[in-house]
Formats: sequence, C-alpha cells, structure tokens
Amino acid sequence: MLPPRLLRRLVLAPLAVLIALALAVLFPLLAIVTTVFGWVMRRKPRRTRAVRLLVFVLAWAFGETAVLFMCLGTWIASGFGGRLRTEPFQTRHYAVMQWFLDAVYRAAVRSFGLRIEVDEPPLTELELTARLARPVIVLSRHAGPGDSFLLVRQLLSVYRRRPRVVMKATLQLDPCLDVVVNRLPNVFISRTRAGERHYTEQIERLARGLDEVGALVIFPEGGNWTPGRWERGIRRLEQLGRRDLASRARQMPNLLAPRGGGAFAAIMACPDADVIFVAHAGLDRLVSPADIWRHLDLGQVIRAKWWRVPVGEVPRDASHEAQLQWLYQWWERMDAWITQNRPDQDRPLAMAGEES
Repeated sequence: MLPPRLLRRLVLAPLAVLIALALAVLFPLLAIVTTVFGWVMRRKPRRTRAVRLLVFVLAWAFGETAVLFMCLGTWIASGFGGRLRTEPFQTRHYAVMQWFLDAVYRAAVRSFGLRIEVDEPPLTELELTARLARPVIVLSRHAGPGDSFLLVRQLLSVYRRRPRVVMKATLQLDPCLDVVVNRLPNVFISRTRAGERHYTEQIERLARGLDEVGALVIFPEGGNWTPGRWERGIRRLEQLGRRDLASRARQMPNLLAPRGGGAFAAIMACPDADVIFVAHAGLDRLVSPADIWRHLDLGQVIRAKWWRVPVGEVPRDASHEAQLQWLYQWWERMDAWITQNRPDQDRPLAMAGEES
C-alpha cells in the first residue's frame, strides 16, 4: 500500500533533495572509502567500479533534485496547479522528462562507457516525418530496472514521440517519477487495489487519446524475468488448460509468457496505431544492486531490436485466439533474437537459472 500522494510530496520529495545534498558534501570521503575498498578487493576492474557507480548515483540524485525544482516552478507558473493539464504545460513536462532521461543516459555513458545499439533500418527525415503521422503501441520485454528508462528516452529523444506508459504503482515511491509521471497521461498498475478490468479500462482510455505523435508503452510480461516468475507463468497456463501455450512458453528461455489483456485492449481502442515490438539484450543481469555490482562492467553494450507492424497488418479483426497466437509468434521471434544477441558470457536466462 502506497503512502497518500500528499505525504509522498511532503516527505519523499524533500528527502530526495537532502540525500542529493548529503552525497555532494560527503562525496570526497565516499570516493576515498570506495577506492580503498576497491584496492582491498584486489581485483583491478573493481578498483574503479565503486567510484564510477558513486559518480553515477550522484548524477542521478542531482538530476532528480533539478526535476523536482523544475516541477515546482511549473506548478507555480500554472496557477498553483490549475493549468497543469493544458497543452503548454504538458509539453513542458515532456521536455523535463526528456532532459532528465538524457542526463541520466549521458551519466551512464561517461561512468560506465555504456553503449546502446538499436537494430532498425536508418530513416531519412522524410520517412521519419511519415512515421510520425500515426500513433504507435509499443510492446516491450521487461528485464531490469533500466529498460523502461532507455525505451522511453528512445521514444522521446530519437523518435520524437510522446510516450504514455503502463507501469507498476510502486514506482511512485521515486519522488521525481511520482511528480512528473502523475502530471502526464499514464497508468499505474496496483494489483491489490483494483481488478484487472479497472486497469484494462484505463489502458483503453490512454489508447483512445493517442494522437499522431503518441506512443503507448506496455510490458505484456508484467514484470522482470526471474526463474520463479518464468515457472509460475508456465504453471498458470497449464492450470488454465492451455498446455499448448505452456509448451511454447517453456521454449522461450529468455522471456516470460506474455499476457495479452492490456496489449489487445490498447490495440483495439486505437485502430489507427501501428504496433512496435521491442527486444533487448544486456540488461537482463542488472536487476538488484548486487547484480549491478557484479555485472555492470566498463564498456557495457546493450543491444535492442525494434520491429514495426504497420496498421494494416495488425490482426484487429481476428478472433481473440488468433490474436493470442499472433502475440506468441512475436514473442518467440523476440526470444530467438535475444539468444542470438546476448553478450558472449551470458546464456539464456532459464538455462542460467537451472545451473544456479
């Protein structure tokens, strides 16, 4: 259960600012401690890893602090919140979101040598303009806390889209995200507060409001990949009598079985939208702080693949079963691509989980 919004604003937002200031004041001491720790570990890659991680955390904290003050300024300028939902202020908040995501991305590149490789045919300016004539519904895999940030940044900064995201309600515990995202059209999913139909209706409302530069982002897996979630997803299908889908899900070692409810609701609610499928490899191991410490090495490469299905090829008039088969076919295609493009030292997640 999340704290009330007013409490989050009065407690979590000031706390984020205080943490950023404390990090800035203590940074020299923390840098010395982390450097000594790296030498004690006696492993060369870890001698600077702690310092690089500390620099990135400091950049993130100051970015969040800047966003909070920007949002305070827009709240005052909007007549103390009276015009926040108007088009000019919506545009300003998308600009604030883009600034923050670009800043975090640059910090990651400088701190870790992070490199993003997106596999998509290059577009001329004319082709890009033509693509911006229709809304899109983006169906992406979900693995690691960074994939949604990189995906939304790609939509904002590269494709010049206005993303609307379906995300977990617990993300509102991040004060920066809480303020910005609640001022824009998005959906927070909380399984304990309302039923699935409630969120399906919210997703339909978001999809119906998409304009030609809109992008609705959905993660049909519903969460990050873990061995337990992978097995539970397969068992759920077996309990529903869908052993055919359970067998197909077991043959996808990198992905969870997709749930089609929210995706199909969005697709049907916005008949003019193209559908984009997104797969990525390289973020799978970066889930917990311990994972980040072990696997986030200098020069990390994250590969992504975007497939676009034109509006005329999306099976909107097909039966639900045909639509579900279509979704699984795309998920199988994504899983095969992930296996082929996973970093050399990594194995498919299900196989790695079995070995551990």
